[in-house]
Amino acid sequence: MTSAASLLRLAGSVLIGQLALIGFGVADTMMLGRDSAASLSVLAVAQAVFIPLSLALSGVMQALIPRVGQHFGAGRALDVGHTFRQGLWLALGLTVVGLPPLLWPQSLLTIAGLSRDHDVLRYLGWLAAALPANLLFRAYSATNQGLSRPWAAARLQLLALAVKIGLNAALINGLQFGDLRIAAQGAVGCAAATAVVSWILLGLGWLDLGASRSLRPYAMLRGWERPHPPTLLALLRLGAPIGLSLLIEVSAFTLMALFIARLGDTVLAGHQITANFGTVLYMLPLSISIAAGAVVAQHLGAGHAVAARRAGALAIGLSATLSAALGLAVWLLRAPIVALYTHDAAVAAVAQHLFLFIAFAQLFDAVQVTSAFVLRAYHIAVIPTLLYGVMLWGVGLAGGYALAFDTTGLTPRWLQGAAGFWFGNSTGLSLAALGLLLLFAKASRLPAS
Repeated sequence: MTSAASLLRLAGSVLIGQLALIGFGVADTMMLGRDSAASLSVLAVAQAVFIPLSLALSGVMQALIPRVGQHFGAGRALDVGHTFRQGLWLALGLTVVGLPPLLWPQSLLTIAGLSRDHDVLRYLGWLAAALPANLLFRAYSATNQGLSRPWAAARLQLLALAVKIGLNAALINGLQFGDLRIAAQGAVGCAAATAVVSWILLGLGWLDLGASRSLRPYAMLRGWERPHPPTLLALLRLGAPIGLSLLIEVSAFTLMALFIARLGDTVLAGHQITANFGTVLYMLPLSISIAAGAVVAQHLGAGHAVAARRAGALAIGLSATLSAALGLAVWLLRAPIVALYTHDAAVAAVAQHLFLFIAFAQLFDAVQVTSAFVLRAYHIAVIPTLLYGVMLWGVGLAGGYALAFDTTGLTPRWLQGAAGFWFGNSTGLSLAALGLLLLFAKASRLPAS
């Protein structure tokens, strides 16, 4: 049976990797925040396009976690290797889908009135160069997570973060070293650094596949194979709803930036700081969720339905408890946290006001993400996607727009502007969490398939 200690040990390794990965965005935001509000504005708009797309495509790759986990639990070692290799084909196919919006983003940027912003276009061009490496590395990391081997990817992500920070420093402000001179690139330098580091990270993952003794039974690199339609379709049947649910969740969240951009650079910069730190907080329940999804899938693969249900319930409880405590701490420490991002008093005032909402939403965010990952181990992804659509786009984004711009004339002053969007999003998350929790309670009492 899965214990809280074993689940937290796995989640701890996942958390280190996730924090290192999200550290890319934190480093960008902090380093640009000390540059100018205009630089943060470029970052916010460009990431509002990139993050929903990237996470949706990466979400499809998450189908490897329960598929690999079930093969591992059932003792089918060679099926693990086959699934990984087909995951590489899946990553290449998703790259073809993801490149056009990054290379030709003008229609999306028009929403914010920034379709001709040269820096935003250059930023997205560099991220297009990073996309293939990111998705191929997802195949490596998801496979290791399905095998309850998350530290393999985490250690590489930590190294990549250190390289990323160094490249940021050189490219944002420029560097003079003897006869070598690198001109200051500002926000675009962050994207260039991300592209370089992404390919380094992929190379390190590939080396690990060939060198790791623990991976030899799975014959990951036994030989190249053609795309296998049945395996790819199985991955897509599970992964496509996961990717769509992430697109709904993240786009409902990041589309706020495109609307908030109309309120000026100061409000947008405050929103960007809040969104960035909220993403850091999200890594705790997400890490528990990834670990739990793999463990539950392994139990189901072994035919242990009761153990799977108990592991899922334990994970949801742990995630909710720890995240609620974290939310309280964030609210109490909001002033010094915001001071790490900016010295601009006006931007800080906006961010501190918005921190109320990320502190409040921690409990509900934890329940919804952990329930969703556990449900994926049961191969349940379509119904959660529909639920996300109604709650996050309908209640969250549409309701938030009505509050933010006071379309009814009834919005209190403290909920007008960016706060209205955050309140709407928090309400949508809480309703989605309730629905997913009820769905897990029902699904986990059915016999394992």
